[in-house]
Amino acid sequence: MMMRILSSVAALGMTAGMAAADYNLTILHTNDFHSRFEPVSKYDSGCRDGDNAEGKCFGGTARLVTAIADARARSNNSILVSGGDQFQGSLFYTYYKGKMAAEFMNKLAYDGMTVGNHEFDDGPEVLRGFMDALDFPVLMSNADVSAEPMLDGVLQKSTVIERGGEKIGLIGLTPEDTHDLASPGKNITFGDPVAAVQAEVDRLTAEGVNKIIVLSHSGYVVDQKVAAETTGVDVIVGGHSNSYLSNVSDRAVGPYPTMVNDTAIVQAYAYGKFLGELNVTFDDAGNVVQAAGEPLSMDASVAEDEATVARIAELGTPLDEIRTKVVAESAEAINGDRATCRIQECQMGNLVADAMLARVKDQGVTVAIANSGGIRASLESGQVTMGEVLSVLPFQNTLSTFELDGATLVAALENGVSQVEEVKGRFPQVAGIKFTWDASVAAGEGRVQDVMVADGDGYVAVDPAKTYMVVTNNYVRGGGDGYKMFAGDDKNAYDFGPDLADVLAEYMAVNSPYTPYVDGRIAQK
Repeated sequence: MMMRILSSVAALGMTAGMAAADYNLTILHTNDFHSRFEPVSKYDSGCRDGDNAEGKCFGGTARLVTAIADARARSNNSILVSGGDQFQGSLFYTYYKGKMAAEFMNKLAYDGMTVGNHEFDDGPEVLRGFMDALDFPVLMSNADVSAEPMLDGVLQKSTVIERGGEKIGLIGLTPEDTHDLASPGKNITFGDPVAAVQAEVDRLTAEGVNKIIVLSHSGYVVDQKVAAETTGVDVIVGGHSNSYLSNVSDRAVGPYPTMVNDTAIVQAYAYGKFLGELNVTFDDAGNVVQAAGEPLSMDASVAEDEATVARIAELGTPLDEIRTKVVAESAEAINGDRATCRIQECQMGNLVADAMLARVKDQGVTVAIANSGGIRASLESGQVTMGEVLSVLPFQNTLSTFELDGATLVAALENGVSQVEEVKGRFPQVAGIKFTWDASVAAGEGRVQDVMVADGDGYVAVDPAKTYMVVTNNYVRGGGDGYKMFAGDDKNAYDFGPDLADVLAEYMAVNSPYTPYVDGRIAQK
């Protein structure tokens, strides 16, 4: 009997010892916030007057202040990190650049952030100013910045923080194709994410860090590849693809977390609509023994912090005259959802492309191509304000017109459908042209078929040798989103046309009330 009691005591002691060795960490995270400091509608555009009070809106920094404080109170050890793309998306960024983002990220007490491609929209100088204003590190492992004086020695690949007496390694990851997506300048070279992450994991592990989190702005597909092809990564906090991961919603693209080998991958959609909350248990060796959680909806049930609401209103005062101006009316909601527009013809894509073509048609332009990545929101029915238009088209792009032969035009469309599987922003929305594409054909090997261009009241087959006048935005004309065939000084180009947001607002005004539509200009076999 005595031996049985001693054995039970010993067993209890072993159990207590094992439990004591476990380390629990709550990882709070956001991604792709895109300057949505104020609440947004269900369409990801600005929240209309009265709708927030009626519980119809989501997100906003004031809700995040409350939700993050509550989540921290539930946890003994927590960190708050960002998967990138704080920049761009509203007039707040247009007016304040990175200053407002820095103020509120400091207020929320982030522990780390990776560089998103949009952090480079205004070049390394604006990114550096943003970093200088922050109380926490911004990270990027897969790029060589040694030739860029604004970032050399300042932008680190990784960092180590401490929480509850334990060291946690944070590694940053940025899209390898950032040169196609933003304006990082010629001094930065981006590289393979797998090799970059593994190198930092190895270095941190050699320093005795056994809990490693990658802050990745590379998209859900790349994150799964990194998890599969590296060792030592415990958690990947993602961004860039705006993926909604969940265990309870039928709209989720995958589970939260998505497990690949022993790595837990999380992402929380975008625009501050959710706060990711992953609870991870590590054993004494730093292995993940449990990872569970769910993105928390930032809906009307989350109270807004009043001081934050007041500060945002104060910062918004210089913008009010522009934002509240009614420019047109829409007969119905206009779908600009990225999940639609980046894989097929969509209502907002037709509107944008039609508006571009209408503006320059009297110059002999017959074809318009818009990158779906430039379309950032839908619009509600009813009165449309300039602020809402700028939520759809926030990048201050201008119209560019240029000459292109038919063969190159087809090559451009081929580029546009080359990454549909990854839901990339290069997917083309078009006007004055229609085409069919076949997903069963390998990318770059003739997916685009049956290309027809407008001719009078009908359409004729594209002539590979004929010269066409094309309109796009200045970003795409410069080779953005893979449209390298548009770049160069040999195309009789004019790159300084009107702002695309103004073009859209004026087109809607002329056609008000505007009725959205699709007409089969892009078909899929």
